[in-house]
Amino acid sequence: MTRALSAAPFALLLTLLLAIAPAALAAPPRPPDVSAPAAIVMESSTGDVPFRVNDRQRRPIASTTKIMTALLTLKRAQLDEVFTSPGYEGDPAESVIDLKAGEELTVRDLLRGLLLASANDAAVTLAQGVSGSTEAFVKLMNRQARRLRLRDTSYANPIGLDDPDNYSTARDLARLALVLRRDDFARETMDLPRATLRSGNKRRRIVNRNRLVRRVPIVDGVKTGRTNIAGYILVGSATRKGVTVVSVVLDEPSEAARDADTVALLDYGLSRYKRVRPVRKGQSVGQATVRYGAGASTALVAGASFKRVVERGRKVTVTPRGVPDEIEGPQPAGYRAGTLIVRAGRKVVARVPVVTAAPVPPPKKIKQAKEAVLRPVVLLPAIGLVLVVGSLLVVGVTRRRRARRAERRARRKTPA
Repeated sequence: MTRALSAAPFALLLTLLLAIAPAALAAPPRPPDVSAPAAIVMESSTGDVPFRVNDRQRRPIASTTKIMTALLTLKRAQLDEVFTSPGYEGDPAESVIDLKAGEELTVRDLLRGLLLASANDAAVTLAQGVSGSTEAFVKLMNRQARRLRLRDTSYANPIGLDDPDNYSTARDLARLALVLRRDDFARETMDLPRATLRSGNKRRRIVNRNRLVRRVPIVDGVKTGRTNIAGYILVGSATRKGVTVVSVVLDEPSEAARDADTVALLDYGLSRYKRVRPVRKGQSVGQATVRYGAGASTALVAGASFKRVVERGRKVTVTPRGVPDEIEGPQPAGYRAGTLIVRAGRKVVARVPVVTAAPVPPPKKIKQAKEAVLRPVVLLPAIGLVLVVGSLLVVGVTRRRRARRAERRARRKTPA
């Protein structure tokens, strides 16, 4: 059950958020001191992990189980489909949206009830609507976990009720959250402070149980969880200046500790990375001479843009490879003429094509013919041929002269 924050813990939380000044960000960030026995923060685009504590330790995960329930539903059902509630009877302390047996709601509204209000009756309705039974749906959950290589994750129900076979780790939960965030509907839903469910027997106004989404602008997800055995859990996400990180805290002693640790982890993760654009489409790479073009040249440019999240302080370099000094036309605009190699540190992170900015004209005919004649590969054989023919002519003339001389000498010796 969601409990209201007391003034002191929430004031402390806001202090943690607002204390981040540009001067502080200039210095290397210090790792957070969290009370959670298991925690992690992960950068979304690279999977880098700048901080972790017991991140592979298997633990009960409470309602963060519903991340997989949502992911499977989005894979196997349409948002406008209508599912019928089987009527779920849970303990009085469980989170529900009071669905009645036989009540019909869209998958869209059921997912909102699942992700925002953490409604157990919405989870059961989705599971049975997708697979026909809760048991069949749980088999799909475990199969999907294996496909995603979540090797330390197991599911026993779609809700997150305590069970020895319902567990995961901070690392697996972070990776699973990143997969769910690829879905536009899920990402937009998890960032809603509140929502109205319009299908069913009545309109329902629900509030996101993740208080950080409602109160901290950079926080945009993901899912809360809590049972007596699992403690307070939060899979969080935050985005700032094009960088997104996901955090997980497990088995926190209170909501205040859960939220404070999550904010510390998210801010630490965001402060460690920045998004750079080392190459922009159309960016000049140089000029190439047009062969047989009578001195003409063509501009070479980057054929695409490239953006990348990198750790602050890591050098990003761009090196041309295979870019020619000369290009023979005709070639169209966009003709590939080399590659830009982008490295973050020593790691190659992209290969961007170098292309011609405009069409390359065909050769100038006279110029081409003149150069063809004067080219060594043509000129040398021609000279050789001339020399050979000349030598043969000289030999032939010499032989004829000798023959005539011999004939004259023979005539002189013959008597009249």
